[in-house]
Amino acid sequence: MPLDARRIGQALGEELTLHSTLCRREAPAFQRALKGDGEAVVVACTQEQRLFGELAEQTEGVTTHELKFVNIRETAGWSRDATQATPKIAALLAAARLPEPEPVPVVNFKSAGRLLIIGPIDAAERAAALLQDVLDVSIFTTGAGRAGGAQARRWPVLGGRLQGLKGWLGAFDVEWSASNPIDLDLCTRCNACVAVCPENAIGLDYQIDLALCQSHRACVAACSAAGAIDFERAAPLQSERFDLILDLRAADATPTFLQHAPPQGYVRWDGRDAATLLKLRDLVGEFEKPKFFQYKAAICAHARNEQVGCSACIDVCSAEAISSEKSRQQIKVEPHLCVGCGACTTVCPTGAISYAYPRAGEQGARIKALLSTYAAAGGQGATLMVHSQDKGQALIGELGRAAQLKLMNGVPHQVMPLAVWHTASLGIDVWLSAIAWGAEQVLVLTTDEEAPQYLDGLQAQMDVAQALLNGLGYSGTHFKLLRARSTQDLDHALQNLQQTTQRVPKIAARFAMAPEKRSTLELALDHLIAKSPLKARPELIELPAASPFGAVLVDKDACTLCLSCVNACPAGALLDHHERPELRFIEKNCVQCGLCESTCPEDAITLQPRLSLAAERAQPRVLNSAQPYGCIRCGKPFGTVQAIEAMLGRLAGHAMFQGAALERLKMCADCRVIDIYSATDEVQIDAVADGRNIQGWRP
Repeated sequence: MPLDARRIGQALGEELTLHSTLCRREAPAFQRALKGDGEAVVVACTQEQRLFGELAEQTEGVTTHELKFVNIRETAGWSRDATQATPKIAALLAAARLPEPEPVPVVNFKSAGRLLIIGPIDAAERAAALLQDVLDVSIFTTGAGRAGGAQARRWPVLGGRLQGLKGWLGAFDVEWSASNPIDLDLCTRCNACVAVCPENAIGLDYQIDLALCQSHRACVAACSAAGAIDFERAAPLQSERFDLILDLRAADATPTFLQHAPPQGYVRWDGRDAATLLKLRDLVGEFEKPKFFQYKAAICAHARNEQVGCSACIDVCSAEAISSEKSRQQIKVEPHLCVGCGACTTVCPTGAISYAYPRAGEQGARIKALLSTYAAAGGQGATLMVHSQDKGQALIGELGRAAQLKLMNGVPHQVMPLAVWHTASLGIDVWLSAIAWGAEQVLVLTTDEEAPQYLDGLQAQMDVAQALLNGLGYSGTHFKLLRARSTQDLDHALQNLQQTTQRVPKIAARFAMAPEKRSTLELALDHLIAKSPLKARPELIELPAASPFGAVLVDKDACTLCLSCVNACPAGALLDHHERPELRFIEKNCVQCGLCESTCPEDAITLQPRLSLAAERAQPRVLNSAQPYGCIRCGKPFGTVQAIEAMLGRLAGHAMFQGAALERLKMCADCRVIDIYSATDEVQIDAVADGRNIQGWRP
């Protein structure tokens, strides 16, 4: 690799020594660094990470508190334009030496190795033979397969109709109805029933196909000694808990886990790739994973008064870990099912659900370090490429190796890879912040590991972000979703980037990413608006439907100022007035969740996705107001003229609201009670119950 240690050191503010065989004859230099000033030691090589780790363990007098590794070879040095990659290499090293994310709460799993294999008996027994030395195996047979089961009874075999399968690693609950007339515990596998059945309705899994059975009952007679067959036996619902599930059935079988991200501990196997079974052998013991999310129900826009507004997180979750609890005005996230994709945090308009590992501030510091160091080292046209730590990182590695062999171009010098747990975990707040901090483009590299709804959600968010930038006068395409299935796809897409130019702020922002999503968005927008190249900025920017910004439009003729929308608004965008009937709106607070629209009994509200650039965006403005309606008895206002007249019009024909009853609707609550109890023309009803006289009830 062409490495300029002096220029890289200048960008990092330290003196660097270039090594070419650090993992071989220059290993003592690595050991001396471990005994240095106690700071973190960053090794720019991931290929020999294991070797360096072993050397660190064997070195005496180590003072460094942290050993880190970063790949500057496949990501930068192995590229057709590697001679221009010095700023990027400096940026990658700067990001690598940042502290590790702070610990977060963990989710615990405990597995004793109780495995249930579901599928044809012959295939299930073959799999069981490969796992029985480590796992406690049971089989749920769904058919005899091609050869039927073995004669020897080696594992417990369950049968019947599978009714339910839910749970996660260490806690899978299986329900089935014992609808098979053959009791597998009593069955001796003598095969007499199989031999005598005229319809061949009994397989070697000792299950009876009731669709073929013609009720000859010859099998019952043949089984008289064991008494295992009883067609009159009830089919009770049975249940049992297992730690692991190995599913050998066809992918469309039910009930099963059909979501894109099945629970941990559930494995599908087609019988070919034996490496799949190795995953199960390692899942015995106690495990933990980070709790990837934080949830603030107080600002959640999912539901109010059992009316559903925003359900973006529920719709996008590929693990089906999020469900609605509209009676409690919130969502519920099952942490054991959450796989940490972060798509819910990306599509959440309010930031009620946020990504916790790493936290927003930690991720923001990493991106700022990349971009600021790149610029300090003289780099231009910075492009951030977000990719997964799994297949995305592997694809970039393959591309770098192909470029080293002159077969491909490799990662361009201005493209800085950013590895994340999942590509869906970063959204519009991070992307716009990156542009404000100096990036010209933000790319999200996806492979076949992302769920389809993730791609749709990411593209929708990118459309909003791009509309915002273009509306502010920043020309070009700043956000791209790279869908690559191969190194050829990735290489072609990256080379096409050089054919486009993007306009960005001339001065980079200095703000830090806030813990709250909306706060970060406002900081980024403030900078982008202030540095807009337009001489005359528009009043507003129209945005796509997925926008987290927008206005509320009210049909004044239909609105009765009942103010149910104010009670429903989770973001404080809709307000009333403490002195007069008035509906007010703060556009800056609106998240376009739709709760006001679904709550309004008059269908008087519609949403308008947009970004207002007016200074009044953060100030309350009146959407509707009305003349107060005064009580006809005491004169105190208790409603609006429009609301009371609408109520009178609807109830005028009702039998219960005639004469004085209709007039009471024009009174305040206090006067209505007084009028009822002071009226002399009301009919009094007495009743006798249990020998006691009950008086004084009035209709």
